Amino acid sequence: MAAKYITVGKILNTQGRAGAVRILPLTDYPERFKVNSQVYVTLKGVRRLMTVGSSVPHKKYIIIKFREIPDMNAAEEIKGGLLEINRADLFSLPEDTYYIFDIIGLTVNDKTRGSLGKITEVLQTGANDVYVVETGARPLLIPALKQVVKEIDLSGRSMVVDLPDGLVDDEN
Repeated sequence: MAAKYITVGKILNTQGRAGAVRILPLTDYPERFKVNSQVYVTLKGVRRLMTVGSSVPHKKYIIIKFREIPDMNAAEEIKGGLLEINRADLFSLPEDTYYIFDIIGLTVNDKTRGSLGKITEVLQTGANDVYVVETGARPLLIPALKQVVKEIDLSGRSMVVDLPDGLVDDEN
């Protein structure tokens, strides 16, 4: 089942005395933190809807001042919180492009070898992603290439691959 809330950032620390916080963005779309946008701050099982009052990129972080946080003491109380959005608020992706959190957990089936296991991790290598498939023995690394990945069925939670010879040890 797909998660209702998607984590897009983490509050690392307070920033200054006015109540701003330093965010580590966990999204490819940091523009989602623009002024007046809303995110949920979740900490210790409590989820609060907050509105971005200001947002400034700073190195690999984003400094955000939420309207609901008046000062440094209030900002201290949300330190460690996760920034989440509703699944419905995700940006649309181009065709044949998927969010990593949707790929993790898919059952992988090879056209000739049958079921290989489940995807437990996606490695972002720069050239192309690599799917880590837990096989029960050694993890299998599958390149996310069109010539290898033939079909992805998110609703059926499965992926069909056609592995080239030598990529998998058939005795595995």
